[in-house]
Amino acid sequence: MTKHEERRADKAPAVHEVPAAERYERYVGGSPEVERKIFDRLARDLMLVQWKIKERSGAAGIDRAFHAKGIVGVDNARLAFRRDLPEDLRTGFAQPGAEYPAVVRLSNASGVHQPDAAPDLRGAALRIEVGPEETHDLLMTNYPVSHAKNAREFVVFAQVMAGADSTLRKGVALYAKLPWRLGWSTAARMRRNVTAATGRPVRSLALETYWSRGSILWGPAGPVRYRLRPAAGTPAAPHPPQGDPDYLGHEFAARLARAEVVFDLCVQRYTNARLTPVENGAAEWREADTPVIPVATLTIPRQDLDTAQARATALRIDQLAFDPWHTTDEFRPLGNLNRARRAAYEASSAHRRGHRFVVPTPKRNLIAGALLEKGFDALNRRVPWDRLPTYLGLLNIEAIRQVLRRDNLIDTEPHEPVPRPHPVAPPIDEHLRGRRTYDGTYNDLSAPRMGALGAAFGRNLPPVHRPDLFDTPNPVTVSRELLHRDTFLPARSLNILAAAWIQFQVHDWVEHKRHPAGGQSVEVPLPPGMTWVNTPGGAPEGTMRFGADVSAGGAESPILFANSASHWWDGSEVYGGDETVAKSLREPDGGAALHLPEGHLVPGPDGIPITGFRNNWWLGLSVMHTLFAREHNTVCAALRSQYPRMDEDTVYHTARLVISALIAKIHTVEWTPAILATELIDIGLTANWSGPPQNWLARLGLWLVDAHALTGIPETLPDHHGVPYSLTEDFVTVYRMHPLIPDDYRIADHRSDRTLDTLGFHDVQGAATEPLMRRVGLANSLYSLGIAHPGAITLRNFPRALQAFERSGEIIDLSVVDLVRTRRRGVPRYNDFRTGLHKPRLRSFEELTSDPDTLTRLKSVYRTVDDIDTVVGLYAENPPEHFGFSDTAFRIFILMASRRLQSDRFLTVDFRPEIYTPLGLDWIERNGMKSVILRHCPELASLLPRTTSAFAPWRASTPDGHGA
Repeated sequence: MTKHEERRADKAPAVHEVPAAERYERYVGGSPEVERKIFDRLARDLMLVQWKIKERSGAAGIDRAFHAKGIVGVDNARLAFRRDLPEDLRTGFAQPGAEYPAVVRLSNASGVHQPDAAPDLRGAALRIEVGPEETHDLLMTNYPVSHAKNAREFVVFAQVMAGADSTLRKGVALYAKLPWRLGWSTAARMRRNVTAATGRPVRSLALETYWSRGSILWGPAGPVRYRLRPAAGTPAAPHPPQGDPDYLGHEFAARLARAEVVFDLCVQRYTNARLTPVENGAAEWREADTPVIPVATLTIPRQDLDTAQARATALRIDQLAFDPWHTTDEFRPLGNLNRARRAAYEASSAHRRGHRFVVPTPKRNLIAGALLEKGFDALNRRVPWDRLPTYLGLLNIEAIRQVLRRDNLIDTEPHEPVPRPHPVAPPIDEHLRGRRTYDGTYNDLSAPRMGALGAAFGRNLPPVHRPDLFDTPNPVTVSRELLHRDTFLPARSLNILAAAWIQFQVHDWVEHKRHPAGGQSVEVPLPPGMTWVNTPGGAPEGTMRFGADVSAGGAESPILFANSASHWWDGSEVYGGDETVAKSLREPDGGAALHLPEGHLVPGPDGIPITGFRNNWWLGLSVMHTLFAREHNTVCAALRSQYPRMDEDTVYHTARLVISALIAKIHTVEWTPAILATELIDIGLTANWSGPPQNWLARLGLWLVDAHALTGIPETLPDHHGVPYSLTEDFVTVYRMHPLIPDDYRIADHRSDRTLDTLGFHDVQGAATEPLMRRVGLANSLYSLGIAHPGAITLRNFPRALQAFERSGEIIDLSVVDLVRTRRRGVPRYNDFRTGLHKPRLRSFEELTSDPDTLTRLKSVYRTVDDIDTVVGLYAENPPEHFGFSDTAFRIFILMASRRLQSDRFLTVDFRPEIYTPLGLDWIERNGMKSVILRHCPELASLLPRTTSAFAPWRASTPDGHGA
């Protein structure tokens, strides 16, 4: 927030306090919250209108949805208020004798560039510049009323008229499409207004009167409509010449070359809801009911519009985004159409500037998707998707994902319920367009805070807040009976690097802020006869305590939490989540490289390295951080060599882009197919990154269901699927994969497989990690983790080492913490969770598992199948064959995995050589986990798997130094 915004926020009334407006306005749907959602959808519809106009007109880029053709653009006009301004109209900047510079844009109203002689409305947009921190935009059209009385009519009219560039198309739109969408009487009224407004010739824009149509608040005076009319004595204009498509601009330029052009700004006061309605834009405020009162004079000075400077000024003004909400609370826009403009103008302007995107869905995809949804829904009652032939299964998953995108993306960020005026946004720093910010802001240029550090976690399922069930059944009992590991159950298709990798990634994606030890705590009652030591050296207690999550919603929203990491795939675990940390990790001389004395991370005072994310530190994390910090420095060296004129800051940020994208690629096409080891997943995830295989059946299916999947996500445009991007509480829940962590580690020599040490988890974590890394080296650490298996993600396999360990001054049982936090964050219990993800509801424990011991334990802990904790159910569920986790968890994965890529402009529209450099894109294309390992530890080449990823078990070395 800028200092100006802070000052405005201090002076402004609370968001819900708009008493003057509430006296006159009526919200669609009955409340501002419902209306906002409706208007957001209408705004997207207008973006689609812009896209349709571009496609039909063959334009090079997106233009304004309306008023596309600017005719006059000047920035040296003056607005002077009359000295006899009525007393009740003196408020804010409107004071007797006050004078302000103004920007003026006069235009044709159509969304396409057409000859001035074509039937059309004309528009006037003023920006009154009161000061560097206060402007007022006034928008007007040369007809007293709108063809549409409300936003819905306005958008429908725009939709049916988009691209109607011939008499035949206009006739079909007005006499067939419009009645079909809005009814005969409404369509007839709109046609009458349009015909009356556009049916007369316009000789000069200086001779036109322009009406606001909608109302604004004028301080204590209440609502007014305003108009701009030619001043008395304005010279007449000749008849338009034949054959000049731009005669209005030429006439105005000739007029200004001779003399100044003057308009009177006038207002009409509100009388009552019947004579001067606020909500109906199609109703005229007649002068007989409310007289016209001149309040100011607009003067456009004499000048030459045919100079290079004047043309440059007009071009700059053409790029401006005029919006009636660029004002102050005293002059707040009123009425349905104006409130819709808040969303519509922001969306339209952002779309035009390439800050926001719309992805039209082909009709074939809508039709085929609906048919496949119904067909697979029926089929899956008998045959689950994982038992179908590969390509049919791929279509099944695609159909499931479309349903999840429609039903399971919930925006939790607080929004202002009542629209508020706001200042003109400052220009975006050019640096922000080509590099990731430290805190994740400006990934979406139209919504800079989206997905940034501190943005709220979203939801895939409506939250269930049941404080009465926080301790039922007792989470300690659940943990002891169903989670604790008695015997290590290995995941034989993976190595421990896979466990380290997912923790490495989760630290980039999600982190709930916790109250520190001794602050606000969660208290968990212990079963009878049990005690717990909550702090090092503390006394045994009858209650388990640990720091509570810090709520972002306060008492009103106790289950709204902010992410202490950015939500984007931006490598923040390596680089840090704010500028101070990020710069501290670089070489002391300000170079682009990360500071790695002798190739190792630098330990902090507590022995844990100073890096982007340093919590829960252990050998696996140290390996990943060291490896990718070294890779960053290697990329920096390559960029310097290839582009010697690139400065060090640009080298750093370009290397960060490359490393972050390489990590995303490795996770997408290597780690995920390793833990979900089926041909179907391998094909699907590879298609996510680089498009589907050259298989006509697969491509035909995707063409029918999701045409955007034909190229791979990096070749598409950003798409948030109707909901601002964020990671979700449900996503956090399914990535609770602590059973992957073993309790015991064999450290071996990669040359001979000789045992160097046998250690417990406590010996490879915290401050003990870096001395071990330096003693055995990166190559031996990689090898030791590469030849050993992680734990299986299942019941009774939670690491013993994590059942009582010290973290941030507390001694916690992480298995209990996982249960408690999931309940307190409002994640639905397992049966509701799976049902919300469109899986059949369980009616009995036997439908979850057939294992006799598990059934006995479940029934002893839970009263009904509906009480089963989400984490317990996810671990208990039998996964599809070769899957490392459950199908229910997989539902969240197939929704959010593609979303992490699809929403990110640096992995879509800005995944291009101008941003990454050709070297950077080639680096991402040619590299993967194996090549990264071998670049820094080439001695491991013979030990890596031949045909599978680096996350599959490695070959053990033999005493002669070669892989077995």
